[in-house]
Amino acid sequence: MLVSYSSSSEEETEHLRLGGDVTKRKQRWHKDDNSLRKKRKSEEHTLNAREEDDSKSRLPVPGSVLDMFTEEDEDPLTDDSMQHGGRIRSFKHERGNWATYVYFPYIPEEGFLELLDEMTEVAASHSFSLTHTDEFHLSLSKTVVLRHHWIQPFIQSLRTGLTHSRRFICSAEKLKVYSNDERTRTFLAMEVSTGQAQLLELVKAVDSTMEEFNLDTFYKNPSFHISLAWCAGDCTEHIRKECLQELQGLVDSHEDGPFLLRLDCQELRCKAGNKTFSIPLH
Repeated sequence: MLVSYSSSSEEETEHLRLGGDVTKRKQRWHKDDNSLRKKRKSEEHTLNAREEDDSKSRLPVPGSVLDMFTEEDEDPLTDDSMQHGGRIRSFKHERGNWATYVYFPYIPEEGFLELLDEMTEVAASHSFSLTHTDEFHLSLSKTVVLRHHWIQPFIQSLRTGLTHSRRFICSAEKLKVYSNDERTRTFLAMEVSTGQAQLLELVKAVDSTMEEFNLDTFYKNPSFHISLAWCAGDCTEHIRKECLQELQGLVDSHEDGPFLLRLDCQELRCKAGNKTFSIPLH
């Protein structure tokens, strides 16, 4: 039996042919793989460009819409009296409720703060620890609670009701002791002696707005005053009996004569939470 064997030269030729085929296939695979990568990069670039164009073409969210979700958190309050100098809140704070009141601001005159320091020293000698009021003012309303969405219409109602109100000057020279409705704080104040008629007219306008929003109106027979200092608790009778006369003596014997507190009532203000609105008088 005869068997035919390939020669070594034939084997080499076959090996070279097969090797060439493998090399060609590898080159084709690399070429295809590179083409696929380039295609993917091109697609990603196109997608990113489209997303960027979309973001540019979108309209920005109006600030008024964004504010709707942030303003109620601008006035974070707590019921911890230690964070408020020992003061106790008249009503429980709830998110979205804004403590609101109407007033005239008082800018301290020359010598006023020195006189106030003297009065607090005298009170301390009688064991009364008085704290200066944060902002001196004359109230024309009680402190009421407004919901956030009521604030703008409330201010607009005030402006409308005060359209024809004119500016004036009031004054105060007599000390008087008051307490808040809850009897949790006592105030040393100066009671207004001139300008009461004009203040009563303003209170009528403010009360009209309060009634419109079903809120508490001001006191029936108000004693207009500017609070100077306060202490925790109900100390009204003790201060009246023990040192009010001595404190009044400091006011009456001021270095330039009796001290007369003058308040220029030309701009009514309304404070709601941490926002203050001004209403100029004519």
